[in-house]
Amino acid sequence: MSSQLNTVISGDDSEIHDEPHIRDRRITVSHINALVEERGLDARTVADRFDLTAADVYHALAYYYDHPEEMRAVEEHRQELRDTAREDPRVVTGPEDIPEA
Repeated sequence: MSSQLNTVISGDDSEIHDEPHIRDRRITVSHINALVEERGLDARTVADRFDLTAADVYHALAYYYDHPEEMRAVEEHRQELRDTAREDPRVVTGPEDIPEA
C-alpha cells in the first residue's frame, strides 16, 4: 500500500499561509475553486498553469466541499479585510495605493 501525503494543508497547520492551500505552495483552495467552479476552467488547465498535478487540483476541490464551515470562515475573513481596506485609506491593497515619492 502506498503512503500519500495530504495535498492540502489547513491554514491552522501551515507556516506559509493563513488559509487552506496546496502543501508547500501559496495556491489556496479558494483560488483553485474560483478558477474551476466559478470561471469554468478545466482542472488540467489549472494544474498546468500552476505546475500542479490534476490530482492536486481535485484534492483542493474536494477539500473545499468537505470543509464548508472552514471555507465560509475564510470568505468572511476576506470580506472583512476588503471592508477594512475600503474604510481605511492607509491600508495598501496594491501598487496603486502606494504614494509616489
